Amino acid sequence: VQLQASGGGLVQPGGSLTLSCQVSGNIGSVNSMAWYRQAPGKQRDMVATITRGGNTNYADSVKGRFTISRDNAKRQVALQMDTLKPEDTAVYYCKAEIQPMYTYTFREYWGQGTLVTVSS
Repeated sequence: VQLQASGGGLVQPGGSLTLSCQVSGNIGSVNSMAWYRQAPGKQRDMVATITRGGNTNYADSVKGRFTISRDNAKRQVALQMDTLKPEDTAVYYCKAEIQPMYTYTFREYWGQGTLVTVSS
């Protein structure tokens, strides 16, 4: 099982960026998916989560600016980030609760992280 995150880069304040995360491998089922971020010298914090049914939850700092979505058929989760601020600068990680094929339990898997830098 692997999660591959992509889409990070350098963007000016007020700009937009879309992150994507692809789940691959021998997958039985995928439950909740999420994006976290970790700024330099800080802990990793939840940004947004989405259930298999599409219910979402956001950190207060990104509400109204970020949108999480998922495509269950493609096993993808995305994070649309608008009105970006310098304080959004961080490494962004995707996470998913996955039941590998031929197993009966779910566990958390993390992507490798993608850097988002918001700067003029």
